[in-house]
Amino acid sequence: MQRILLAEDEEVLRMLVVDTLEDEGYLIDEACDGEEAYQLIRQNAYDLILLDYMMPVYTGLELIEMIRKDQIQTKIMMLSAKSQTSDQQKVLEAGADFFMSKPFSPIQLVERIEEILGEAE
Repeated sequence: MQRILLAEDEEVLRMLVVDTLEDEGYLIDEACDGEEAYQLIRQNAYDLILLDYMMPVYTGLELIEMIRKDQIQTKIMMLSAKSQTSDQQKVLEAGADFFMSKPFSPIQLVERIEEILGEAE
């Protein structure tokens, strides 16, 4: 079973994504801020990390930089309402593998995750 970490401070969106992905058979861990996410990342191996850009304690961008500095090898997708090209570029340069703009439909997210994790196999 593939394991995904979702770091998202917006509770309703986090619940929606977790329910959707669990229905698809993924094992999901949740974090409501950057610090909780970082602790989970250091304790567990994930097939994919989904990060919100704007979170308390550490932003998604700061987390990406910390993950890459620690040389943790995992796929990272940023989920963000900050969808300008310059924001996307910053995220990708920091070490994210993928970017998805909010709002997105749960179906779009599942399709994208299946593409990403299918590539990893």
